[in-house]
Amino acid sequence: MTTSVQTRRTGIPAPLAGLTSGNVGAVLERGFKVIKNQNWMILVSGFFEPVFYLLAMGIGMGGLVGEVSGPGGEPITYAAYIAPALLATSAMNGAIYDSTWNVFFKLRFAKLYQAMLQTSLGPLDVALGEILMALFRGFVYALGFLGVLAVMGLVTSWWSLAMVPVAVLIAFGFAALGMGVTSFMTTFQQMDVVNFVMLPMFLFSATLYPISVYPEPIQWFVMAMPLWHGVELMRQLSGGHLTGMTLVHVLYFVGMTGLGLWLTTVRLRKLFLR
Repeated sequence: MTTSVQTRRTGIPAPLAGLTSGNVGAVLERGFKVIKNQNWMILVSGFFEPVFYLLAMGIGMGGLVGEVSGPGGEPITYAAYIAPALLATSAMNGAIYDSTWNVFFKLRFAKLYQAMLQTSLGPLDVALGEILMALFRGFVYALGFLGVLAVMGLVTSWWSLAMVPVAVLIAFGFAALGMGVTSFMTTFQQMDVVNFVMLPMFLFSATLYPISVYPEPIQWFVMAMPLWHGVELMRQLSGGHLTGMTLVHVLYFVGMTGLGLWLTTVRLRKLFLR
C-alpha cells in the first residue's frame, strides 16, 4: 500500500518505485560542488593527454607518413586521420576514470553510496547521478578537444559538430559499464585491471593505423571492442561519410549504456539494500 501511494504521488512507474525517488539532481549537485571546491584541476589535466598525442603523432609522425586513406577512400593527412580517434579516446578516458577509480574510492573507502542509500535516494538515482558526472567529464574533454581540432584546421565537415554529442554517447556507454564493473572490485590491486584493459584497447582499436593491418581473426576481435566503434563513428562524422555502419556504431553504445545502467543498479541494490 505504501509503495502504491508513493508511486502515485511521485509519478514514478511502479516497476521503478523501489529503485528511484526521482531525485538524481541531489547526486549531481553534490558532484558539482566537489569539482568546484576540490577536483577542478584534476578535471582539466586529463584534457591535455589527447592533445599531446595529436601534436606528437599527428604533426610529428604525420610529417613522415604523409597522406592516408580516410573514410570513403578520400586521401587525408595523418593528423586528420588520428584526430577523430583521439577525440573518441578522450571521451572514453574522461568517463572511464571518473566511473572507476573515483567510484571505487566512494564505494569502498568513503562509504558514500551506503550513506546515500540510507536517505530517500534509490540505487538508480545514485547510479544515474554518478554516471552523469562521469559523462560531464567526457563532454568537457570532447568539447575542448574539438576546439583544438578547429584551430588546427582539422574540422572539414559540418557533420563534425555532431562529434560532441556522439562523444557524450561514447562517454555514457563507458561510464555506465565502468561503474558496474567497479562495483565488483574490492582492492586497489584489482583496479589495475582497468589500466590493463584500457591501454591495449587504445593501441589496437585502429586509433593510429587502419584495422586492415591485422590478420582477419584479429580484426574481428578488434571490431568487438567498444573503442573501435567509437573511433569509426568519429571518423565517419569527421569526413561527413555516413553509411549503414554509422547506425550500428550508435546502437552499440546505446546497448552498452543500457547494460551498464542495469548492472550498476542491480549491484548497488545487492550491496546496500539487502
